[in-house]
Amino acid sequence: MSTRIDVHHVTRVEGHGNIVVGIANGKLEECRFDVVETPRFFEAMLRGRPYQEASHITSRICGICATGHATTSLRACEKALGILPSDQTVLLRKLSFHGEILDSHVLHVYMLVAPDFLGVGSVIPLASSHPEVVLRALRMKKLAGDLCAAVSGRHTHPIAMTVGGFTHFPKPGELESLRKRLEDCRADVDATIELCASLPWPQFERDTEYVSLTRPDEYAFIDGEIVTSDGTRLPIEDYRQVTNEYLVQHSSAKFTRHQRESLMVGALARFNNNHAQLHPRAKAAAVALGLTPKVTNTFLNTAAQAVEIVHCVEDAIQVIDQLLERGITPEEPVPPTKMGGEGVGACEVPRGILIHHYWIGEDGKLTGANCIIPTNQNIANLEGDMRTLVPQILHKPAEKIRLDLEMLVRAYDPCISCSVHVAKLERP
Repeated sequence: MSTRIDVHHVTRVEGHGNIVVGIANGKLEECRFDVVETPRFFEAMLRGRPYQEASHITSRICGICATGHATTSLRACEKALGILPSDQTVLLRKLSFHGEILDSHVLHVYMLVAPDFLGVGSVIPLASSHPEVVLRALRMKKLAGDLCAAVSGRHTHPIAMTVGGFTHFPKPGELESLRKRLEDCRADVDATIELCASLPWPQFERDTEYVSLTRPDEYAFIDGEIVTSDGTRLPIEDYRQVTNEYLVQHSSAKFTRHQRESLMVGALARFNNNHAQLHPRAKAAAVALGLTPKVTNTFLNTAAQAVEIVHCVEDAIQVIDQLLERGITPEEPVPPTKMGGEGVGACEVPRGILIHHYWIGEDGKLTGANCIIPTNQNIANLEGDMRTLVPQILHKPAEKIRLDLEMLVRAYDPCISCSVHVAKLERP
């Protein structure tokens, strides 16, 4: 039996990537995921720019993870300049971050993954066949966008976040309204878990090294240490020991590896490494979905995102309560304690751990930058999953093999355009 699978380009993912699989005489001879995006030189765009502009430039790397890139950029600048943000700034950033995670996960679960299980080709026919599903997703996305906008001025490409603080502050009435809407959203969240529990997730297992941030005090999205399921724990400044980027001929995105041939970042990695820090309602959702760490079925990355939807809604309510109890105080951004330095920021954006590493000169301008994107950290592992999956499904028709491989790619929720960075890794 000989079969050729060529998918140009995989649909319902961000960016352009191709599946290439060759099977001859029942044996797998070729198996690749080609990233064919033109390299984007966003690190070069930062060189020579004032540090105050860095977060606004890098938020344009991704329209989905704009808040995540902005927050990571701000943390890199603040560490380089000796800035310690106020407690209020930390809480406001956390609240905005929850909005972005919620928005992105709802998009992926409902509009990119659900059509595969509900028998349609996209969210457009889904709106006719399952209108209640699409309306639920739109309600949740509207709430997530409004949450980000209330804190950061707007959802996509935030304008109120700045080095050392904020230039805009939500009013108590806005937060109270958002809190009520988050409480009301619990019905939609519960329905999301019920939907995910009903889906026939493909049977697949492949253990790998799961990499994420971790913190002892909370489910880590902003700051922390790097931890892996294989027992490595490092400060974020040592990120290169884990990412180990290298080039391959068929991809314009760099690959990464650590102790194994590949690693995985994202919701499943966070769930496996930080399950104990989840909100109790999120832990209950994991039980309802049959998730117990360590989960090694890559397709269940989407289910782990559903668990994080629960966590983000509940934690956002708690953050709002803290802000209302403290009172929102307009405050000037914390100024630098020094001018010039080196700083590394790290956040867990929807697709995994994001690193921004900056060098800032004494004139306040960036002299170098390196941005490690979650999707490019996952591509080597995606190919490893493909090589494991294909022999298990060789008995299926070619079209079903193709669909299974597309579903595997979509399970990673890749942001392919973001993955193609080119950086000078040595110190400027």
